[in-house]
Amino acid sequence: MENFRKVRTSEEEMPLPFPDLPPDVVEMKVKEGSKIRNLMNFAMAQMELKGSRQIVFSGCGRAVTKTITCVEIMKRKLGGLHQVTKVRYKTVLEVWENQDPLPDGPAQNLTVHKNVPSICILLSRDPLDPNQTGYQPPEPRHEAGEETLASSPKGLKRPLLPPREELLPKKLQVQVSDSPRSSGTTAGQLD
Repeated sequence: MENFRKVRTSEEEMPLPFPDLPPDVVEMKVKEGSKIRNLMNFAMAQMELKGSRQIVFSGCGRAVTKTITCVEIMKRKLGGLHQVTKVRYKTVLEVWENQDPLPDGPAQNLTVHKNVPSICILLSRDPLDPNQTGYQPPEPRHEAGEETLASSPKGLKRPLLPPREELLPKKLQVQVSDSPRSSGTTAGQLD
């Protein structure tokens, strides 16, 4: 493959996997090179300023994680959104051209068909069928001033609880002297 160069990539077009979508639903097609800021500015404008009730984010291959990131940002900023996630595979066609063709022969092209993972996520202000596969209800709203793990400035870190001796095996239990003059040595109980 060192003599080949990728000249074209095309994705198979697939209909959205959500039945009963309005014809004017906004579809955000996330690509690997898309800027999250640009995607979010447009999507937020559609939902807040234009009053859209539903929006679909879709991406495939390396854009799947960026698609999920956009959805999570949207859910956090707007709140109260119902979600349905569908995962599938899409066929991507790559055309590679030979850089060192034979002198008397025609240019050789190589066509590669790849099946790559794809994700489609529907966000809706209106309730969706909770029995369908991939449904997630809106996150519950919290009162102002109530501390939550999700609102922690450092992410979803949970406080560590002090270890309880009855949960530790006897070999790991340690005795520590309370005397400030002790050399800080500890003695483990070994049975």
